[in-house]
Amino acid sequence: MQCDHCGERPAAIHLTQIVNNAVTQVHLCETCAAEKGVHTSASIAKFPLSDFLATLGKATPKTEAGGEAAEPCSFCGATLADFRETGRLGCPHCYTTFEHHLRDLLRRLHGSSQHVGEVYLPPGGGARDARHTLVDLRDQLRRAVEAENFELAAELRDRIRVLE
Repeated sequence: MQCDHCGERPAAIHLTQIVNNAVTQVHLCETCAAEKGVHTSASIAKFPLSDFLATLGKATPKTEAGGEAAEPCSFCGATLADFRETGRLGCPHCYTTFEHHLRDLLRRLHGSSQHVGEVYLPPGGGARDARHTLVDLRDQLRRAVEAENFELAAELRDRIRVLE
């Protein structure tokens, strides 16, 4: 596959952008990606996650409030030290066991411990997604009427009728 930008070199970077449930893909060579400010895997590999976690581990309390070392996961036996060393949790139960430490880590990494980005919905999203959309549209309709924005309210009303 050739680079979408220059068309000369083979594409090494494949970007996927999802906006309003529409998928757009861009394929770039490393040269064009660098020109556009896209970081390649080579630049990311210079600063691996395990090194980042190790530096965070120095700033994170290694003991609980009682002064004892953090307990290992009761399911797989993984410890917080294992996570700091490898950057990987042992099993799904580790998320619960190390929840406090993970929340602190996510706040430092992303500024929040909750996902605030967009969610990709596959085509034909399903009944649950339609209900969620209807609830959102009704809420927007209520706010538009309260703000006396009747043009927007009429548009929202029509969209609700189509979905119902």
